[in-house]
Amino acid sequence: MAATPIILDCDPGIDDAIAMLLALASPEVDLLAVTTVVGNTSLVNATRNALDVLEWAGRPDIPVAAGEAVAIGPPNDIPWNDAIGVHGETGLDGANLPRAQATTVDEHAVELIARTVLGRPGEITLVATGPLTNVALLLERHPAVGPALRDLVVMGGSLVGGNMSPQAEFNIWCDADAAAQVLALGLNPVVVGLDVTRRATLSEADVYGLEQLPTLGPGIHGMLKFYLERHIVWHGLNVVQQHDSLALAWVIDPTLLSLTPRAIRVDATDGEGRGETYVDEDPGAQPTARWADDLHAARFRELLLERLSALADAR
Repeated sequence: MAATPIILDCDPGIDDAIAMLLALASPEVDLLAVTTVVGNTSLVNATRNALDVLEWAGRPDIPVAAGEAVAIGPPNDIPWNDAIGVHGETGLDGANLPRAQATTVDEHAVELIARTVLGRPGEITLVATGPLTNVALLLERHPAVGPALRDLVVMGGSLVGGNMSPQAEFNIWCDADAAAQVLALGLNPVVVGLDVTRRATLSEADVYGLEQLPTLGPGIHGMLKFYLERHIVWHGLNVVQQHDSLALAWVIDPTLLSLTPRAIRVDATDGEGRGETYVDEDPGAQPTARWADDLHAARFRELLLERLSALADAR
């Protein structure tokens, strides 16, 4: 079967970096480009981290385009400050990657995505693992892109409690206006939220085992060790949750997740519930998304570890 061409819109961020590596290691997908957005860290950091990860992993040829530095709606005053404790000052603390020689393309992320998707209608899957700021602007400025996508995969949301507020998941909270706009467009995206990503984990033993991989091992171990320590401090968990790589893994193997059509709405008000994702219980409400509500956690872990090992061996 031919590889699925994808564009990864992300905010690297440790879990985004692992998702990038998983994409590079997987013959089932063809990573055409990486676009960046403010979220886990500033846009400057996220873009630099994307370039560094690609070059370190041996793929400096993949184009990187920077997108939006602030959210569409509040809190649009650099919300990434709230993720420093999770991903560090650089957004990729612990990795200590060499600085990339490659630079970004001279094109805004939104324009790169639009040009690429419209040039290959029906072929490309857009995977969004950061706030949906770029995606909302893309679909507003280029409405023909939505119908031209093969699929849209979103990492975000929660029906079981948030990680940014009691209700809100971080990516959705960062730009609730953008998320509300995207979910209202009728594109029926796959939405992979905390309901499943909290159960997609690597253990402490897994993290330390990855250090033994050739070439890439120390960097992978370093970033995941930093992330592990944050999980212990913040959540009392001796595991590392793999939010973004699980969303990417659905493109590789859709049987990893169980999806249910749901009428998902986003609270984009300025109240305490801002950023909450919830199910519209109106009997006449039409489904707006394919919501991930279960996963094969052991199979996902095996896939991720096997692919990281294969990528390291290939370097």
